[in-house]
Amino acid sequence: MTGPSGVGKTSMTRRLGLPVIALDDFYHDIDAPGLPRRFGSVDWDDPGSWNSGAALECLDAVCRTGRADLPVYDIPTSRRTGTIGLDVGDASLVIAEGLFADELADAARERGLLAGAVCLELPKWTTFWRRLIRDFSESRKPPLTLIRRGLALCRAQPGFVERCRAKGFAVMRPVEAHRRIADLAAGNVTNIN
Repeated sequence: MTGPSGVGKTSMTRRLGLPVIALDDFYHDIDAPGLPRRFGSVDWDDPGSWNSGAALECLDAVCRTGRADLPVYDIPTSRRTGTIGLDVGDASLVIAEGLFADELADAARERGLLAGAVCLELPKWTTFWRRLIRDFSESRKPPLTLIRRGLALCRAQPGFVERCRAKGFAVMRPVEAHRRIADLAAGNVTNIN
């Protein structure tokens, strides 16, 4: 599951109650060499700031063995702070959610790990305000950075969504995605798309 930052991916996964791999916890630490930059700091919205290989291996391990150690990443300090174990028990579905989930879709499909690919979408200004309120309340970054980033992401949202659609993601509002994922987990359907 992917979608623009602030669209409600994490909130929805909490409501679904399914095991989750939070792909945003696979960001590189701020002092990792070669990170992309924008607005005078690391560009955390660029896939180069994220460890796709580690995320894919973790997803593969969870799907094949039912467990894995997941990184815990602290966004305000921009670094990994530990690990947490994930054991999916008898769950039939695991959600991998994050901004860069579209970067894993093809490899996950090739490995037989993909039950469906969903991109959440809301009107871009709704997403802008939700993201800004969340980021301010969590003190994620300095206020001016959050505003600049938010405006840039608002402008980029239509392109992001279309890129996901082109990669085979079903684009839908969070309410519809929640229903479809719940139906898939319950065995009522065999595919989200």
